[in-house]
Amino acid sequence: MSAVNVVLDVQGLVKRFGGLTATDHANLSVHQGQIHALIGPNGAGKTTLIHQISGALQSDAGRILFNGADMGGMPMHQRARKGLVRSYQITSIFKKLSVLDNLALAVQAVEGSSMQFWRAARLERARYATATAVAERVGLGAQLHRLSGALSHGEQRQLEVGLALATKPQLLLLDEPMAGMGPDESERMVTLLQSLRGDTTILLVEHDMDAVFRLADAISVLVFGKVIASGNAQAIRDNAEVRKAYLGDEVEAAA
Repeated sequence: MSAVNVVLDVQGLVKRFGGLTATDHANLSVHQGQIHALIGPNGAGKTTLIHQISGALQSDAGRILFNGADMGGMPMHQRARKGLVRSYQITSIFKKLSVLDNLALAVQAVEGSSMQFWRAARLERARYATATAVAERVGLGAQLHRLSGALSHGEQRQLEVGLALATKPQLLLLDEPMAGMGPDESERMVTLLQSLRGDTTILLVEHDMDAVFRLADAISVLVFGKVIASGNAQAIRDNAEVRKAYLGDEVEAAA
């Protein structure tokens, strides 16, 4: 793919915590419309790198280009307004509100509020119509009026994705969306993320290698803060350095 298709270009990111180097000149490119997985062993620096990309942490060195614009020094909320959204930024579920009301609040946060009160009723109808469409998109159309706190763990994660989608992200950062899920819930999440391919670019951190190999158009492997390999699923499976550092026998199970 050409450079014009690059949504996110991470160049030489460094983050140190005292004597610990969490990210060590990490490089990463994510192309428009892709699901790009970031994998690696525990302690590899994946969450730190996602923090840096989202703006939760400022880097000690390196550059983050989003749609060609340098994000250096820009706080998290400004990056989100530009379409660089990390799910937890807007996934504080209000457990005493319904699924529909949670999503309507996320839609409102994007649209802002208006002091033109004569428009309020029409805007509210449109807002709830958008929220209903998002609920359908993430598989919660039958749960619109259910309290969010009564949802299963997997359904709450689906709602989190819905809240993120309600912000109309250009790039969605998802950190282990299948953590804590059983097989059926994981399968529903895989199906949901597959349905987003091409509409929303996704950078996905996930330990479920079966899900990664099924979902990812491209995979980058982070070890000791460095990206040691990037490529499609087969290239990552076949990479001897990746096998030694992380995948090991898992590639056989995922193949």
